[in-house]
Amino acid sequence: QVQLQESGPDLVAPSQTLSLTCTVSGGSITSKDVYWNWIRQASGKGLEWMGGINYDGTIYYSPTLKSRTSISRDTSKNQFSLQLMSATPEDTAVYYCIRMDGGMDYWGKGTLVYVSS
Repeated sequence: QVQLQESGPDLVAPSQTLSLTCTVSGGSITSKDVYWNWIRQASGKGLEWMGGINYDGTIYYSPTLKSRTSISRDTSKNQFSLQLMSATPEDTAVYYCIRMDGGMDYWGKGTLVYVSS
């Protein structure tokens, strides 16, 4: 059973970088045809796809967040990470990491990150 766990600070100051890591267990992040994504949901709003990294390391970003987002991976730790630069209070949201392969999706439990001074 694949499991994903988000980790990182739950409070980020405005203008700073929001950094999260997703630790994957029960499966390798280099498994063929598997895609690893970040999605967020602000209070009262819908799900927003932020970007992801696939099994061969190709990275893709939401056009609306591309200028502020960086996604990377550490295959030795079976982790992938998200950095969102120049955070604002509007970036306050629950952040999820998700495994997708065209079949069943696996979601982390999500982590609530506040951007506030």
